[in-house]
Amino acid sequence: MTTERSNEFPQSIVTTCPELSGRERFKAHLRKVGSGEQTSRGMSREESADALHLILTAQASPAQIGAFLIAHRIRRPEPQELAGMLDTYRVLGPKLKSANGQKRPICFGMPFDGRKRTAPIYPLTALVLLNAGQPVVLQGGQRMPIKYGVTTEELFKALGLQLQGLSIANLEAGFQQHGLALIYQPDHFPLAESLISYRDDIGKRPPVASLELLWTAHQGKHLLVSGFVHPPTEERAWKALALAGETNLVTVKGLEGSTDLPISRACITSRVQNGKPERLILHPRNHGCFSKDVEWSNLTEWSEQAMEALHNRGPLSQPLLWNAGTYLWLAGLVDNLDEGIAHAEKCLQSGLAQTTLEQLIAWREAII
Repeated sequence: MTTERSNEFPQSIVTTCPELSGRERFKAHLRKVGSGEQTSRGMSREESADALHLILTAQASPAQIGAFLIAHRIRRPEPQELAGMLDTYRVLGPKLKSANGQKRPICFGMPFDGRKRTAPIYPLTALVLLNAGQPVVLQGGQRMPIKYGVTTEELFKALGLQLQGLSIANLEAGFQQHGLALIYQPDHFPLAESLISYRDDIGKRPPVASLELLWTAHQGKHLLVSGFVHPPTEERAWKALALAGETNLVTVKGLEGSTDLPISRACITSRVQNGKPERLILHPRNHGCFSKDVEWSNLTEWSEQAMEALHNRGPLSQPLLWNAGTYLWLAGLVDNLDEGIAHAEKCLQSGLAQTTLEQLIAWREAII
């Protein structure tokens, strides 16, 4: 299941008219996406890459950026456009590398604007995976529009682990030593952080929000897991990621578009290798994990439930067994789903996931 993602840009981020100013170049991109139902046209991969490059480097005007984001949302980005946006993120964004001989990580892609309805499981899943020797890469930012849901950084902080304020060098060193990395947008990708005000002003998720589900800062071999909500979004993701050289991925119809698998219904997932998707319908009822999904309340209640779950107790224990067991299996660490659940249960009952958390806290506190 390990493949090498291509990080080669198909062409440099240039335009056929390099003598034009950024704003003049951007007008051509804006005309393509904002010309109306009959005349609007999709951009090429190179044009989309150039458009996002001009946006992130502030070469387009604020009026142009706002118009582009809302027009592109209404028309919906095409696969080659998403691939071009990924190219720009790979060029301008942070870069994370594994150590020589380190196991390839699972990179989770989920909405940056967080969760509001269901209790997150993925920080706890990550601890079980880490204990099994499986590196994990997460990414996110501060609370942001339009959802302003609870964030990855807040959830780990509620567990006692502070993950913001790290340089990319410290982050990579910790990742190579302990296996966990959180690409925190305000610290590691300020160019992308500059778009938050636009998200607030337009009141809708822009195409960059779709990009966040598909992008990872990790370079090299990895398994990319991407959340989705609507079936057309999943198919676009398959095509865009195939163009971008991501040949080893899993797409998940998770809770609120995340990669958290529900326990209240069948889980719709797909494993995609070398561009060929294989539909996997996972039934928690068949594995003793069927129940109502736990509702989100607040950070205080969640942290209490999370600490209980790390010892296989409380309302989050069953969702954690289901998620950790499934991802242990998808990562290839066990032969089947039931074995994954059993492995997760043993890890939790023995307190090993709690020990992993304590080791991460000690590492973070040692960094001045």
